[in-house]
Amino acid sequence: MISITTPLTTEAARALHCGETVLLSGEIYTARDAAHARLVEAYRRDEPLPFQVENAIVYYVGPTPSMPGKVIGSAGPTTSYRMDAFAPTLIELGLTGMIGKGERCPEVISAMKEYGAVYFGAIGGAGALLARCVESSEVVAYEDLGAEAIRRLIVKDMPLTVIIDCKGNDLYINGRAEYLQSVK
Repeated sequence: MISITTPLTTEAARALHCGETVLLSGEIYTARDAAHARLVEAYRRDEPLPFQVENAIVYYVGPTPSMPGKVIGSAGPTTSYRMDAFAPTLIELGLTGMIGKGERCPEVISAMKEYGAVYFGAIGGAGALLARCVESSEVVAYEDLGAEAIRRLIVKDMPLTVIIDCKGNDLYINGRAEYLQSVK
């Protein structure tokens, strides 16, 4: 297992390989499809974005409300393809990491290869366990979106898997192929 700390530079992203497990610590941002649409729209209007995208990691999550005494509620990943229309633009702006679940479209993978970004998988259904990794949470933009507002999270030892690396190697494809070879 590899420990990594944000910011995630392009060089650090390029050193990660499909299938590796990591423990992520540091600052990450949450954003789902409504927030992504606003980010890209703001960029196209040449407006400042609410956080520094370069070398950042975005977690595709809309956490539940926190219980008393807790930093955040359940924080499991949402399906990533819903951000695929927006991800290439953010990757071009310097986004180096995305956390979610599920496959990505060819355009996202192409942008990852060109600009040096990785896609991490978090375990769907383990939102309460993943929330334990969150040390702080603060809304930084689009509060009107409720659970889908952009939050700045500080995480410690968040367990993730590199699903797609900067070379375009995809665990969903490679893992299936390895499994099929093993059962022959």
